[in-house]
Amino acid sequence: MLRKFPREIKRIVVKLGSSLIATYAMKPQRARLRSLVEQMSELKKQDKDIVLVSSGAIVLGMGQLKERLRPHDVVALQARAAIGQAVLMRTYSDLFKKNGVRCAQVLLTWDDFDNRIRYNNARSTLLALLKLGVVPVVNENDTISTQEIKFGDNDRLSALVAGLIHADLLVILSDVEGLYDLKDSEKKIFDEISEVTDEIRGLARGTNKRHIAKGGMTTKLEAVRIATQANVPCVIAHGETPDVLKRILKGERIGTFFVEKEERLLSKKHWISLGAKPKGQLIVDEGAQAALLKGGRSLLLPGIVGWEGHFKVHDVVVVADKNRQEIARGITNYSVADLEKIEDKKGKPEAIHCDNLVLCKR
Repeated sequence: MLRKFPREIKRIVVKLGSSLIATYAMKPQRARLRSLVEQMSELKKQDKDIVLVSSGAIVLGMGQLKERLRPHDVVALQARAAIGQAVLMRTYSDLFKKNGVRCAQVLLTWDDFDNRIRYNNARSTLLALLKLGVVPVVNENDTISTQEIKFGDNDRLSALVAGLIHADLLVILSDVEGLYDLKDSEKKIFDEISEVTDEIRGLARGTNKRHIAKGGMTTKLEAVRIATQANVPCVIAHGETPDVLKRILKGERIGTFFVEKEERLLSKKHWISLGAKPKGQLIVDEGAQAALLKGGRSLLLPGIVGWEGHFKVHDVVVVADKNRQEIARGITNYSVADLEKIEDKKGKPEAIHCDNLVLCKR
């Protein structure tokens, strides 16, 4: 029986991991990439919008320098990313051109998601490229990324991009067949998962190719959580499966299918919840905690008993209880400097309006 997607798949984000892109000699896997680009090009000619999120810049840069060990310091990684990104884009440009399709490079950092204006600009650019019939090739801008503005892995980036452009499907291709459970040395691949629970997260395993790939199943499940909260279903599958993309779109039961959440977070609240990096924390009393957990309530100033971090007006902050457990996230109406000046909290002014607040059980 074929899989049934909740709606027609018109816009797809495809994420390729480094293990699919680079050989052990850290050169482009041209035969494998040729097949995947041919499939994406064929889907494109069927009037599907395709966005490719690709890892591989750093490892290809290492290959150009004939290195085997991944550097640890940021500057060295940035230099290798600059070298490898040129190799990566030249490879994609040549392969897509042979299929009569144009592609374009889009480099992003978390700052582009963290800042609401840049977030909207990134969306506009990607949608403009799709309208032109171009395949955006998205990667993290490792050449300038510091620890503070890194996504950490391209699985997360692919999920944020999928939510950003309201994709109909996110396909994460790597060197695993999907999420699996090992029992008595037998591998059981999960066909469909409706929710990523703590039990499911416990099955995640890291990558065994750390000199090439950075992520693992843990990062992929985090990406699934981000995407499904944005009403985007996901498939995790092995990139070497013959005609993997075409077969997934036909509904063949390849890999693990993760069902989207029924209630979609609105774009702004999805950004607050999962796109922006919190700049600080507001600590609230039990009364404010109880009010917030009822839902649909604003955080009032009298309920705040402490704060941490260095945030400004309109920054995203975490709202936590006295034990520092996260309750919600929201856009603050006060900076740290404002809070330090306020002596009288009477009048119940809003620290975070309910329209700008997302409960942590999201």
